[in-house]
Amino acid sequence: MPVLNISTYKFVTLDDRDGLRAQMQARCDALDLKGTILLAPEGINIFLAGDAAAVRTFMGWLHQDMRFADIKAKESWSESVPFKKMRVRLKKEIITMKVTDIRPEEHRAATVSPSRLKSWLDRGRDEAGREIVMIDTRNAFEVETGSFVNAVDFGIERFSQYPDAIAAQRHALEGKTVVTFCTGGIRCEKAVLYMNRLGMQNVYQLDGGILKYFEEIGGAHWSGNCTVFDDRSALDPGLVPVQEPLPHR
Repeated sequence: MPVLNISTYKFVTLDDRDGLRAQMQARCDALDLKGTILLAPEGINIFLAGDAAAVRTFMGWLHQDMRFADIKAKESWSESVPFKKMRVRLKKEIITMKVTDIRPEEHRAATVSPSRLKSWLDRGRDEAGREIVMIDTRNAFEVETGSFVNAVDFGIERFSQYPDAIAAQRHALEGKTVVTFCTGGIRCEKAVLYMNRLGMQNVYQLDGGILKYFEEIGGAHWSGNCTVFDDRSALDPGLVPVQEPLPHR
């Protein structure tokens, strides 16, 4: 498939967002890229698609800014560009949780790699013998498309409902190893820090999210597909677009 799709993010203080917005819009337009870039005081969130050489040229340009030098993108391929336009938008948060003092830039929550998670799920226990509980932090319509087998989800309609939902369940999760997951990892950066604030222990985020798990592991312990927020609608565990109804936004 000829079109390269990338997604990536970074929590980093941005105090020059107006200038960045203009520069990024101009660079993407010049490279004929389509997608969305979100810029907030807390960081950047990127979804882009286009010719592979053009996408890699953009990433090379982005890496020249030391704030973004370590950004790595998750990749997938499609027959056509799944975005209709290119937008660089200013937002209050790159993922809206409405808990303003949770700052992943200052301290990143503990992670578990896709390969280590698979080994835990194969056994049903971590190395210390604790039961594994998977928690889906995504919205209900995304969970309907697919999720990890036996994962817990709270039926939330927006991420700002997650803090109350997890707080109500924290005691039931004591003594277990909890792994949160979402599409690309960005929600879990905040979710696990909030869970740590509640005093929850042995809590991890799936590093790179579902898409990284698909890239490295495939569909082991997964059921269904994964919703993505572009015209592809959903990807199967091989990162191939599938025919699904477009999700409600």
